[in-house]
Amino acid sequence: MSVSSLEITVGSLIPRLLLGPGPSPVSPRVLQATARPTLGHLDPQFLALLDDVNERLRGVFGTRNQLTFPISGTGSAGMEAALVNVLEPGDTAIIGVQGFFGERMTKMATRMGAKVVAVEVEWGKAVEVDRLIEAHKKHPAARLLGVVHAETSTGACRSLEDLGAYLRDHDTLFVVDAVTSLGGMPVEVDQIGIDICYSGTQKCIGALPGLAPITFSPRASKRAHTRKIPSTSWYLDVSLIENYIGAERRYHHTAPINLFYALHEALRELDEEGLQARYERHARVGTRVKEELYSRGFIPFTDPSCRLAQLTAVELPGRRDEAPLRAQLLELHGIEVGGGLGPVKGKIWRVGLMGHGAHDESIDRLLAGVDQLLGS
Repeated sequence: MSVSSLEITVGSLIPRLLLGPGPSPVSPRVLQATARPTLGHLDPQFLALLDDVNERLRGVFGTRNQLTFPISGTGSAGMEAALVNVLEPGDTAIIGVQGFFGERMTKMATRMGAKVVAVEVEWGKAVEVDRLIEAHKKHPAARLLGVVHAETSTGACRSLEDLGAYLRDHDTLFVVDAVTSLGGMPVEVDQIGIDICYSGTQKCIGALPGLAPITFSPRASKRAHTRKIPSTSWYLDVSLIENYIGAERRYHHTAPINLFYALHEALRELDEEGLQARYERHARVGTRVKEELYSRGFIPFTDPSCRLAQLTAVELPGRRDEAPLRAQLLELHGIEVGGGLGPVKGKIWRVGLMGHGAHDESIDRLLAGVDQLLGS
């Protein structure tokens, strides 16, 4: 069927409640911000907004890193930027794999010519710190050690403090994927000792998809500047981008201005709510949705030792085929939840309560739809 025959218009789209792994619901304030007049990427008004966005991001990341800004691209662009700026062919990269996005990190590093040491664990669990440290002791010259803080594919979360404390005494860079955690739970880059941390704007931060906040420690930035060969990605080369976001304001690429408006407004909302209050809200609703679903016969997929608050992974009651029920939830109730990826495709639901969607009203609407479908 052609697009013209579908006659899709914005006004005809059925309202959705996005309760999947992302994107998440966006507040009216953030949506309205995108309609502001577009400015040039070198306009003094936009540059002032950019500076304010970067400063607010430092607060969310818990860092004073000067090189903190949003990559023009989604969370996967943030992942690629984190790796491509510090890895060179022949470098060793130790990567903890506890799901789909840990696997993606290994694939990216391999494409960059790195020797990848993957420390894997069964999906639904978190990679043990002892195994990561053991891998590092076998490869002490590793360029980086990367982990996913909150694995979106499984709802598993791992602590960062243990690895940060260990790596402080080593030259290996500590790289953290915080796509699903930033803004929804503490990250604390400086306190933990993270060298590169990246995220996405469409989850707990509460903005639109299309930007990837990232921060580089001074030693990670130095590595990007002193590598033997230039980064294989021109677009994601932070040694070039920092000339635009810094005092020089040298043109690099045209920033997605209106997405920056949305991010700025979302960060203002976050500051008004308070970071700790937002963490507590995500934790509270995450606990409630788990209890409600478990009481209806949904089966926890994630190990209880590492369950993430803002994303709940469950098998359906009686281990029913998940896809038909998920499709009905969307068609009949306008509620989107996520299915499984990789080896758990067709086996689980991934229910996300993030950003503007992390409220009791979202749970109430979800449960009403689920109860009707399970009772039918």
